[in-house]
Amino acid sequence: MTAIPTPTPAHSTERFAQAPGDPYRYGVYLRPDPATCAAVTAVTSQLRAQYGIVSAGAFPPHATLAGSRHITAPVQEIVAAVTRALAGARAFTVHNAGVRRQGVGLVYDVHHLADGITPNPDFADLAALVDKAVAPLESAAPNPAANPFDEDTFRAHLSLVSHDMYVRPDLSEEVREYVDGLPVTFPQTFRGDRVSLYRTRSDDWTGRWWQTLTWEHVHTWRLPR
Repeated sequence: MTAIPTPTPAHSTERFAQAPGDPYRYGVYLRPDPATCAAVTAVTSQLRAQYGIVSAGAFPPHATLAGSRHITAPVQEIVAAVTRALAGARAFTVHNAGVRRQGVGLVYDVHHLADGITPNPDFADLAALVDKAVAPLESAAPNPAANPFDEDTFRAHLSLVSHDMYVRPDLSEEVREYVDGLPVTFPQTFRGDRVSLYRTRSDDWTGRWWQTLTWEHVHTWRLPR
């Protein structure tokens, strides 16, 4: 007698199968020094407590080098590719000009040299290296849209307020006044010597992804002085 296959139960994990790499994205970030990380966390925690603003604080404190990349390659390949790219990179001084508006949000502006005018070439060079390393590993995904490195538009920053303002523009001025009044200090410079790989996940990359965003640390590289 021929055996009759057992039906797959409705609650099988196949029901929740995703396209390769979904719902995950990868980001490669410059991690600030501990004191700057603490300042970022203090601001984002206060904004969550007072206004329910969560988008910037949904991430660990960071300056994006390559953000939200849809990569289906094994993690070991990502780590190896970035390791090769960083082989000649060295640590550099990052200057924090303080709270500035960027787009609809607020950031610590770490894009410039001490003069506050000249873009820090080391930051842009590092982002270009990382982008070149991860680009061949990416696969197409509709959301969020691809964001390859562009030297003309690249602006190094540490997010304090971001995507929430798209849905609450009425809070823009009040939130800026609130942030300016917080007794949070930060170093004016720090050594840019830690590059970290994170894997992020969201239930819906097409909408308000920051409301369900989770992340995990994957790997850290330390740049030599």
